[in-house]
This record gives sequence, structure tokens and C-alpha cells, in this order.
Amino acid sequence: MSSIREAMFWNPCPDGRVACTLCALDCKIARGRRGACGVRVNVEGKLLTLVYGRIVARHVDPIEKKPLFHFFPGSLSYSIATVGCNFRCLHCQNYEISQQPKAKGVICADTGNGAEAGGENPEVLCLSLREAGARIPGEDVSPEEVVQAALRSGCTSIAYTYTEPTIFFEFAFDTARLAHGRGLRNVFVTNGYIGKEALEVIAPYLDAANIDLKGFRESAHKQMTGARVGPVMENIRRYKNLGIWVEVTTLVIPGHNDSDEELRQIAEFLVSVDRDIPWHVTQFYPTYRLLDRPRTPVPRLRRARQIGIEAGLRYVYEGNVPGEGGENTFCHQCQSLLIQRYGFTLLANRVVGGRCPDCGTALPGVWQAAA
Repeated sequence: MSSIREAMFWNPCPDGRVACTLCALDCKIARGRRGACGVRVNVEGKLLTLVYGRIVARHVDPIEKKPLFHFFPGSLSYSIATVGCNFRCLHCQNYEISQQPKAKGVICADTGNGAEAGGENPEVLCLSLREAGARIPGEDVSPEEVVQAALRSGCTSIAYTYTEPTIFFEFAFDTARLAHGRGLRNVFVTNGYIGKEALEVIAPYLDAANIDLKGFRESAHKQMTGARVGPVMENIRRYKNLGIWVEVTTLVIPGHNDSDEELRQIAEFLVSVDRDIPWHVTQFYPTYRLLDRPRTPVPRLRRARQIGIEAGLRYVYEGNVPGEGGENTFCHQCQSLLIQRYGFTLLANRVVGGRCPDCGTALPGVWQAAA
């Protein structure tokens, strides 16, 4: 059961519940029950994580896939995930792993085989802690193994991605600290729901984040994700204030968040934080429980990009539409084409030492040092 560890960021409650403070959901978890993420469980008044080092996916990806366009463009990122997520997005493209541990079942005992399953309620599936851990898919991997694999693969960074990295925080934190000491950068691809204390703890080792801002209207955001949008917006500011490089992605969903008004509200909010935040407006395609919506029309993405630029953002990118031209980076001062992309492939990069070679304007981001 090497994947089962005591969790960070929780407090005991007088009634035997535990208060998880890892994310903004602030779950109060009864004995034997799991938090909304499905991977943190109250066992005898102690909060445990079931996914420490239990890696269900790991790949070498281009950094552009995260997407991060102003962070070591053209580099590779060693990308890892465990199962679980604190959101329940209706359009999740990785739902097979993000939602996997949310099946019914309680932890009835720290040890044993759960023979008293259900007690007075035979419909409740009762599991031992060992059984619960065994139901978590993946392979046991140590932080050292992740760092070594990243170095062998020629990666510049490690990305904690695919599902929500906050829910495997303990493993991400240990890995990020080790990676930092070996000269690797660390990247979160996140829904932005991490708790204030947890973010401050990992911030010294976290170099960049792509944060999903899935909409602006509170009710629609909660309907689509199960969570409020306010904490996401607060954390976008918080990441920036902590000196972490931030890019933001909005999946543009027809009939949900694609009106001019809502797109303008998102863009104006980002401008209020920092007009240099790159905003990725990305094409939706039907998936998971949102199969009744059409793919985002390309003209709507073009319009979203135009709205972002009109609002004052300097860098707005179209996503999931290779070859449209909305993936390229232009100097905001002289409009020279600086970085040309096709999908996740870098075709040309004229940035020299973080500056435009034509007018000398500094580009916001994290760039390779000039030769």
C-alpha cells in the first residue's frame, strides 16, 4: 500500500469528521468517506491520500500541448497524472481517469477484509483500506524515478497534468522539490481550485501554470463543473502574485460560454490581472456527458480572439485548430511574426533572449537565454 499516505492540509473536527483544506471545496469528510476528489479518505479521524505515486499516465509531451506558449517554446515536458479530480466537468476529455475513483464504497476498517459490509445498510459497499488502495489503477512510482525519467527524456520540465494536480499534491510537491534541485522546471495544468496554503507551500518550486477559466457566470460554471468560479479567479491573481508564470485557457462551448458578453467579461478580468497573460480560446468538441453540443465553429474562435485583443490582452491564441494562424506569436509592439506554430509543433522561433529581434521589445514569458 505504498500509494497510501497521510494527507497534507487537513484538520480534525470534534464529531470525527475531517476538514480538508487542500482545495476551495473545503470538504468535511465523515469517517470512512472520501472527499469530492475520490482519492482522499477519512480513516479513524485521519485524512489519507490513496494516490501517492500511483501514476496512471506518463508521457513526454511538447510544452505547447499544456498549452504553454510563452514558457520555453519547443521544449519537452515529462507529463504525469494519477486518477481523481475535485471537479466533475461534463465535458472532461480525460473522464476515464479523472472520475474513476468516485465509485460508491466506504472504508469500513483500517485493516481486515470488510466482512461487515454495509452494516445495517446492505446496499453500501464496504471496503478495507487495503481493498480501496488496490482499486486505484496505476503503477507505483517514486519522485526520484519521475525526475530521472524526465532527465533521460531530455525534458526541460515536469508537468502535473491530465487530471487535476491538486488532488495528488503530496506526490507533486515531493517530485517538484526534487526536480527543482536537478534543474528541471515544474508546471501545473490545473482548474485553479487549489487552497491558499497549499499554493504558497509549492510556489517556490512551481515555475508555470496553465489555469482553466471555464466561464464567467457563477451558475453556469457550477452546473458545468460542480464548483464555483470565484476561487478560480482569485487563484489566477494569487499565482501571478507569487511570481509563477500564468497562461489561461477557456474552452469555448457553444451555448454555454461563447457569447460576446461572457467572452468580453473573461478578457476584461484577465486584463485587470495582467494584460500580458496569454489567453488560449480553444475549440470544444463533444465528449463525455456533453454530446449534445456541436464543435465550436472556427469563426466563433476568431471572434473570441478578436474580443480578447479589443479588451486589451496582448496575446490571444486559438486552440485545437491547427493551421488557422491564431496559434502564432506576434510582437505586440511592431507586429512582427516571432513564433510560428502548427498544432503542437514549433515551425519557427525568432525570439532572441526574450526579445523581438526587429524592435528589441521584451516579450513576457520564460525564454531560453540568449546564446
